[in-house]
Amino acid sequence: MIGDPVRHSLSPALHNAAFAALGLDWVYLAFAVPAGQVPAALAGVRALGVHGLSVTMPHKAAVAEGVDRLSPTAARLDAANTVVRHGEQLAGESTDGDGFLAALRLDEGWDPAGRRCLLLGTGGGARAVALALGDAGAGEVAVVGRRQEMAEATARLAGPGGRVSGVDAADGADLVVNATPVGMSGLVGIDRAPVEPQVPFGLDPDRLGPGQMVVDLIYAPAVTPLLDAARRRGARTANGLGMLIHQAALQFRLWTGEDPPLEAMSAAAVSALAHAATAGAMSDLY
Repeated sequence: MIGDPVRHSLSPALHNAAFAALGLDWVYLAFAVPAGQVPAALAGVRALGVHGLSVTMPHKAAVAEGVDRLSPTAARLDAANTVVRHGEQLAGESTDGDGFLAALRLDEGWDPAGRRCLLLGTGGGARAVALALGDAGAGEVAVVGRRQEMAEATARLAGPGGRVSGVDAADGADLVVNATPVGMSGLVGIDRAPVEPQVPFGLDPDRLGPGQMVVDLIYAPAVTPLLDAARRRGARTANGLGMLIHQAALQFRLWTGEDPPLEAMSAAAVSALAHAATAGAMSDLY
């Protein structure tokens, strides 16, 4: 794995647990690579015979430029979160969007086909979600962003149903997705008195309610202020841990050709999160 920072990433725990579960003599390590050093890192991958990479902030675009070829999804996003070696060539893949869909469908039993969706954010995670929702047949993907040009570009990835919107679109949305970092701090504990939650783009929590699915791509804390507000108003909720696990499982299959041991990966993620919470490192996890 390359990124900056990577110190508290859950990915080594997930993948090493998967290798151990299947008895594979593989190891997954995290390397901090400063901005601007991706070409050197990829050269090291080639020279050392490393079989693959996970890629996290801020390197997904630079890796897409530096590999030999891209999957159709990575090419559409101009970003790669996965590198797979094929002989002497390095291929860039993107598993984020499919990981998001797998978490929705397999973990929550919720299919976005024909649904009205509100997407908060225009960063790399938001773009992957927009593309995935469009490809999954979502009826509408309304995108909220601070910069008009970024919101328009993200909405275009969703296809004909994509459009730029304001947070008022939450009123008629079947699915609301937070793909911003707002809420990453401010853990909501069961013993704390209710407080007015900090939510992205000033979304009025009273716009949320029964019949809606609200997903926050943040998973530390497990219950963000947005999810807490949605739950108190009767909406279904999910955090980003399922997406993390499923996108890692897709990476595992690309690298090894084996079916990923999801139970082992999930258990490792939960254990690592619990350890991080005890150590006080929750705010640095991603």
